[in-house]
Parts: sequence; C-alpha cells; structure tokens
Amino acid sequence: MTDAMPQITDETEDRPTKPALRRGWQRCCPNCGEGRLFTGYLTVAATCTACGESFVAQRADDGPAYLTILIVGHVMAPLFLWSYFRWQPSPLVMSVVFTAGTVALSLYLLPRLKGALVALQWAKRMHGFGKVTGPVV
Repeated sequence: MTDAMPQITDETEDRPTKPALRRGWQRCCPNCGEGRLFTGYLTVAATCTACGESFVAQRADDGPAYLTILIVGHVMAPLFLWSYFRWQPSPLVMSVVFTAGTVALSLYLLPRLKGALVALQWAKRMHGFGKVTGPVV
C-alpha cells in the first residue's frame, strides 16, 4: 500500500513549470528538452521522439493566436506612434515597414507561444497530461 501512495501524489503534483516553459518556448519537449515538440510549423507531435512523452492531450486551441495578437499589438502600436511623431515618414513607408514588422514578429512568436502553452499544460497536468494511460488496444 505504501508503494501506491507516492504514485498518487506524484500524479497530482505539478511538474517544474519554469524549465517546461523554457523548453516549450524553444519548441522542445517540456519533459526532456531533447525531442521536438512540433512536426511542422504549428502541428504538435503525437509523442516526443526522445523520451516518448505523449502530447495528444494538449489543447492549445486559439490561446497562442490571442497571445500573439496581444503582444504584437502592444509592441507595434507604440513603435508606430513613436516613429510617426519622430520622423513623420510617408504613409507608404509606414505601411510597408510596419506590415513587414508585424508579420515577422507574429510568425516568430506564434510557434513559441504555442510551445510554451503546451508546456504549461504539461507542467500543470491539464487536459489529461496527468493520466497514466497504456497503449490503445
């Protein structure tokens, strides 16, 4: 009976969050940090190639997109206003520069934020990450 108790408490305790978030931001497995978290740009792998951790339970949904919009908007809007009042460039220059900057920053942040969100779910054992499941028969 004493052998079962550590397993139960182990399943309910949170995993280390900061290392998991860092690994997720780097788009690596939040468990080992060795395997890739994604098989494509935003497609989460079913399992880690290094440690075998399952990522089927992840439910990132629209969270990374909302976070990306929030961050990009809060970075680009002040830069837009500052550059306009500082140099007063033509509207064409402003449109081209800030469109390219917004797209580049969004493409950079989106997979990293999704990796961090999946890692947070893994660390907090959300959406079935805490369940011990065997192979599907």
